[in-house]
Amino acid sequence: MQKGITTGVWAVGIIWAVYLLDVVMPFDINAYGIHPRETGGLIGVLSSPFLHANLVHIISNSIPLFVLSAALAVFYKRIWIPVILLSALIGGFSVWLLARSGTNHIGASGVIFSLMAFLIFSGIFRRTFKALIVGVIVFFLYGGSMIFGILPTQPGVSWEGHLFGAIAGGVLAWAYRHSGSQTTNDSES
Repeated sequence: MQKGITTGVWAVGIIWAVYLLDVVMPFDINAYGIHPRETGGLIGVLSSPFLHANLVHIISNSIPLFVLSAALAVFYKRIWIPVILLSALIGGFSVWLLARSGTNHIGASGVIFSLMAFLIFSGIFRRTFKALIVGVIVFFLYGGSMIFGILPTQPGVSWEGHLFGAIAGGVLAWAYRHSGSQTTNDSES
C-alpha cells in the first residue's frame, strides 16, 4: 500500500512541479504539446502528460492520476512502470498520428484514461476475483467520465487524447493479461 501512495504522490508531484515551472518561465512550455502530424509536435508524445493549461486543468487531473497510478502500483506490482510508460507513448503517438490537425494536445488525461481502461479491462481479461473487483471499483468511480470523455462534446478538450488513451489501456490490458498476475504465489512486495 505504501508503494501505491508513494507512486501516486510522485505522479501528481511531477505534474505540479512542471506546472509551477511553466508559471515562472518567460515562455509558454505548453507549446510543447502534441501537434498532430507535425514533426516538431512529436516531442509532445513525451511532454504532453506533464503540461496543463491552467489551475482547473491540473486540479481535475490530479485526483484521478493519484488514485489510478496508486491502484496500478498496488495491484499490478510487476508491470505498473511499463503500463504507465506505454500508456503515454501509445496514446500520445496515436494522437499525433490521428487527431485533428492544427491542435495542441496537453494534459495527463490521456494517461488517466489509459489507466482507467487498463484496470477495467484487466479485470475482464484476467478473470481473477481481485482484478475483477478492482475493475468494478474503477468503473464505478470513473466509468461515466470515461464514456463521456471520449466523445467530442466539450470544446477545447482533447477527446482524441481520451479516446486513444483508453484504447491504449485496453490494448495493454490484453497484452499484459498473463503478466504480473495477482495470485498470492506470484505477487511481489
